[in-house]
Amino acid sequence: MSVNSRDKGARFERSLAALFKEQGYDAERTAQHCGKNGDAPDVKGLPYIHVEAKHYAKTAFSYDWIDQAKRDCAEGNLPAVFHKTDYHEVLVTMTLDDWFKLYREYEASMSLPDDIPFFSGMNEAIKEFDEATKDLKGSE
Repeated sequence: MSVNSRDKGARFERSLAALFKEQGYDAERTAQHCGKNGDAPDVKGLPYIHVEAKHYAKTAFSYDWIDQAKRDCAEGNLPAVFHKTDYHEVLVTMTLDDWFKLYREYEASMSLPDDIPFFSGMNEAIKEFDEATKDLKGSE
């Protein structure tokens, strides 16, 4: 790997860490000088996500990247490749099974917006229904 490529990758890792911090996560670039040794994400700070960062001049996605993230990922974390090309936004690639794990958690935590008249009071009604039927759910 050329010095320019290595520097470009390091800059991208630092910029990802800064983006994560802007979203409220205590993130930082990890040292990559000794090679991989177990759970060694390129950027740490997203709980349960193994971050593999790639920045290329042109589109060059490789399944080798996700294989690397899977191989280096600690048990219980989700491997994800954060990648970008020059002049484009950052994309995240992960397996479909892992994406559904995230989506199901997101979906389970969703609530209906109270500021839209149609939904006004629906969240409370759902909670009341869940409370009233909790005994029935345990008997299934």
